[in-house]
Amino acid sequence: MLMRPVPGTSPIHALWAGTKLIAVLAISAVLTIKPTWPVIGLVVLLVVITAALAGISPRCIPSIPRGIWAILAVGSLLTIANGGGPQITLGSHAVGVGGFLDFMRITALGVALLSLGAVTSWTTHVADIAPAVALIFRPLRILRLPVEDLAVTASLAFRMFPMLADEFRLLSAARRLQPPQPQKLSRRAELVNLSTAAMVVSLRRATEMGEAITARGGVGRIAAQPQTPGWRDALAVAALAGTLALAVLLG
Repeated sequence: MLMRPVPGTSPIHALWAGTKLIAVLAISAVLTIKPTWPVIGLVVLLVVITAALAGISPRCIPSIPRGIWAILAVGSLLTIANGGGPQITLGSHAVGVGGFLDFMRITALGVALLSLGAVTSWTTHVADIAPAVALIFRPLRILRLPVEDLAVTASLAFRMFPMLADEFRLLSAARRLQPPQPQKLSRRAELVNLSTAAMVVSLRRATEMGEAITARGGVGRIAAQPQTPGWRDALAVAALAGTLALAVLLG
């Protein structure tokens, strides 16, 4: 469900796409400057409340592969071996858990950022991204920067991601259904075949997307849709500013 808007109507769905993008940038900046436990907890609480207001079902959360859990387990054990304050006394031995706490804090920071991006993608239509980016960065036209082209590129990148994900799933399923070959290919040969198939699929999708854009009047129409923020966006920005101010004070 990543990069796919969840159907429905809610106050979060009704917000201007630029408001959500600005919120993501502002929260990411605060987390980068003050990545403390209170700030991370406040951001996670904000994400949970936003998801509840948007009516996001827990079934939208993608499953985590077992390999990721194994990497986290090994990383936590290695950080415990590094020690560092504070220390926990176990009998006659003192074990430093400072490294483990830092590892958990960084992991929680990553989860908060991924959750923030996921909620934004679930409540924002891809077609609304290009006009929002073009309007936000409109002052950069003074520097003769191709603002519209950059906005269209970002929008098409977001739009192609779920399409390519579906195509790669089909390629993986087709590979598993293939009958066993008389001569088993090496790992390198299999990687070359899969990479070639992925490139062909990507080029075909890009060609179809280009033809559709040309038929609709070119890339200029993608970033020219009339969308502006409203009173809901003003309330959301005020609530966000208050939350970030509280996060800075807690940090």
